Amino acid sequence: MNKALTIAGSDSGGGAGIQADIKTFQELGVFGMSAITAVTAQNTLGVQAVYPMTAEAVARQIDSIGEDIGADAVKTGMLFNAEIIEAVSVKIRQYQWKNVVVDPVMIAKGGASLLQNEAVYSLKKYLLPLIMIITPNIPEAEVLTEMHIHSDRDKREAAKKLYDLGARNIVIKGGHDDDPNESVDLLYDGSDFFTFRSKRINTKNTHGTGCTFSAAVTAELAKGSNVHESITIAKDFIQAAIEDQLSIGQGHGPTNHGALRRKAALKE
Repeated sequence: MNKALTIAGSDSGGGAGIQADIKTFQELGVFGMSAITAVTAQNTLGVQAVYPMTAEAVARQIDSIGEDIGADAVKTGMLFNAEIIEAVSVKIRQYQWKNVVVDPVMIAKGGASLLQNEAVYSLKKYLLPLIMIITPNIPEAEVLTEMHIHSDRDKREAAKKLYDLGARNIVIKGGHDDDPNESVDLLYDGSDFFTFRSKRINTKNTHGTGCTFSAAVTAELAKGSNVHESITIAKDFIQAAIEDQLSIGQGHGPTNHGALRRKAALKE
């Protein structure tokens, strides 16, 4: 059984964070484990409160996995502060985990900050040089690169900057693109650029899309897929999850983590 570890925050509403990651791991056939960085009081209307763990508590959770079960791939989501980022970086080095995916969670759908400003420096200095893939959306890529992104050319420049910071593969997601018909994710592997296209779905039910996409990439890496295969499958997974709407809650509803499996079953 392939195993994947998520190091992220808990979403009490179940649409994002640890909950979305574990659901995605299960759907894609890997054993999911977690180290919780913060507990949020959260629903489709927004984040009502954030209660961060201590860096020591996060490190100890990771030790419990590393010393016994191990992990074929690891993803990070909401890390919240510099102390937690540095502790996570130490543990990734200690256990020599290579298949590491970073979803640089910074701002919730409702606008709440999920990463302290001073933590951005630590993310770039300590974590990015250790990872296989980083999956920022456009606003996150703008913060990390300190530039504005308005065009495909800007995306490519931002990807190169993130590569220079140490990340081996950069996926700048297209969910915030201006194109009303299409969402285009851009992959840069240090040598070449690749695009992954999907039809844009007009919906407010997109809570947890970033968490879910990065978790799907992580699950596929854990199973031995290469970077391109992992992103392709993750793209299909999140597209199905957005298309097959659940319409839960009064605000930004969650995606349907079981949609791809349901879609496959209907074809049989």
